[in-house]
Amino acid sequence: MSAPASTGTGAGRVVVAVYAVLATAATFRSVVQIARDLDEAPLAYLLSAFAAVVYVVATVALARGGPTARRVARVAIVTELAGVLVVGALSIARPELFPDATVWSGFGQGYGYVPLVLPLVGLWWLRRTRTARPDVDPGR
Repeated sequence: MSAPASTGTGAGRVVVAVYAVLATAATFRSVVQIARDLDEAPLAYLLSAFAAVVYVVATVALARGGPTARRVARVAIVTELAGVLVVGALSIARPELFPDATVWSGFGQGYGYVPLVLPLVGLWWLRRTRTARPDVDPGR
């Protein structure tokens, strides 16, 4: 069985860097919003904080690599994708739920749709760098 390519080297450094930038932006935004205006839009601001935690976890897991970190990264990235799809759809269908934007509102519109595209890139990168299983025919 061959060792997987590291998730945090080569082109993976770009993926990790984008996650780190988004994690930083989401963290600072949510901290300021929660500290200053939590009572104005608690759902939006707490969702932004949750998104920030997801981005931090994904960043660290992708940077570390290894079997456990890859599983953690996959869970974080799938959570991220579900969040951006659900919150994105709700923020359009029921805008009254979000009197202020979250990181995932409008499918990440406020962040140039990076929150919508990044989990797809992250999952692709995890797949591209996965360990080949000897019991699976790669031609299938």
